[in-house]
Amino acid sequence: MTRSLRVVVALMLGACSSKPAQPAQPAQPTAVGSPNRMYSEAADYEQFMGRWSRQLVPQLLAFSGLHDGDAVLDVGSGTGSLSFAVRDTTKASHVTGIDPSPDFVKYSSSKNTDPRVHFELGDAQKLTLPDATFDKTIAMLVINHVPDSALALKEMIRVTKPGGIVAAAVWDYGDGMTMMHVVWVEAEALNLPIDPKDKAHAKLSKQGELTALWKQQGLVDVQEVPLTTELRFASFDDYWSPFLLGQGSAGAYVSKLSREDQDALRERLRKRLLGDGPDHPIAMPVRAWAVKGTVTRSKSQPLPEALDRRRALDHRACDRSPRARHA
Repeated sequence: MTRSLRVVVALMLGACSSKPAQPAQPAQPTAVGSPNRMYSEAADYEQFMGRWSRQLVPQLLAFSGLHDGDAVLDVGSGTGSLSFAVRDTTKASHVTGIDPSPDFVKYSSSKNTDPRVHFELGDAQKLTLPDATFDKTIAMLVINHVPDSALALKEMIRVTKPGGIVAAAVWDYGDGMTMMHVVWVEAEALNLPIDPKDKAHAKLSKQGELTALWKQQGLVDVQEVPLTTELRFASFDDYWSPFLLGQGSAGAYVSKLSREDQDALRERLRKRLLGDGPDHPIAMPVRAWAVKGTVTRSKSQPLPEALDRRRALDHRACDRSPRARHA
């Protein structure tokens, strides 16, 4: 079946529903395109990273140019922070969050009562969604974790309407993400073994790398900006303990160290962050890079208005059908 025919079939199947068509849930994937899910448990993720990543959400949504009535796709929705922010701050027509972790999907779904918002299992590299469905497609702090980021971006572009926006943000894992940067610096100072795979998440985290990828995939009007915030830890233990949960690349690294190496790393970090004084709150400025680009219209793609008119005609046809009248 050709791609254009698949699009027509998808539109026909979804046309007779007052809600956007929801694809069948795939067999439960265990990662954003990878068998080793780093953020596997919602509660641990919230403690390690979720409480900080949500501080960037308002900035990313403003940068994405979100409007009332937009259909929004949240790629790698995690515990739902971005989807819920869209729900609470706009009159979006609908928000779809996809994540490969059943635990995350269950958690975010349990926190939602708005019929406009829907969470489902999905792989960013193989989205089971129709072409040209969303006005805004956003990936918050996830695209660098996808093994084939270019393929994931192609999928994000495919499901976005012509003229729509595809946006993403990634922590600056150089000196911009202080919370993790100091862990690697002190681990190296201790000559602890660090495998290149331990820091594989760092791709696309330097200024300009997201822009280059966005342009390579044909997006236009590409812009990149820094997003900044401050992490405020109540104490050193508030900073250190979440690393032991094994979440994220740095957490996974710390949790697999021997107890002796963990203690040595902990003491170096304590010295770096507190000096010789007593425990006290710790503030860390951090930075992420955000990018956005506009989807162009190919010759084979109808304009968004044409798609809307086609769906409206299909709805009228459904209303006149015997099946619709007797439903």
